[in-house]
Amino acid sequence: MSLPNSASTMNYVASCALPTPWATFELHAFLDNESGKEHLALTLGDLSGDKPVLARLHSECLTGDALFSQRCDCGAQLESALKKIAAEGRGILLYLRQEGRGIGLLNKIRAYKLQENGADTVEANHQLGFADDQRDYAICAPMFAHFGVHNLKLMTNNPRKIEALTKLGLHAERVELVMPSTGFNAHYLNTKAKKLGHMF
Repeated sequence: MSLPNSASTMNYVASCALPTPWATFELHAFLDNESGKEHLALTLGDLSGDKPVLARLHSECLTGDALFSQRCDCGAQLESALKKIAAEGRGILLYLRQEGRGIGLLNKIRAYKLQENGADTVEANHQLGFADDQRDYAICAPMFAHFGVHNLKLMTNNPRKIEALTKLGLHAERVELVMPSTGFNAHYLNTKAKKLGHMF
């Protein structure tokens, strides 16, 4: 299926099978020609029709997803979302290359150091000259359109994701994805709730 004609620069590249401990997903690669970033979609089952699709928008977190960091809940959320999609037998996870709420890996490490010196996650972003959250969810629209998905059961604690998808013409009802605190991330989670409106 080709992407719709729009102002988007997102192009579908290729797909392959991705065996995981929970299911064999289809892994789909996309390239945003404007930013040069490569984004992924993991799908399972038949996504056609109007029945809501269990979904997750997951922003890349190298430290949490690949290095098992306990400073955030990202890795735990990624694993939980894939398990839930596998259990349902149908769903989609968009893996978005928007590290550190959009500030990039190197700046995220700088922000971590500021947090070690007393700043919270929002204050650290501000001290580096960034907004609270610099992610752009508009890139999701052509990715969902590629699969004909427009009705979502979105696993998230972030109301901004629901608002962004609604503005893009998608329907999204929230499914909570709350992870237990590791002890190391309690302050981080509290800050996301108090300053970013996350629902825990």
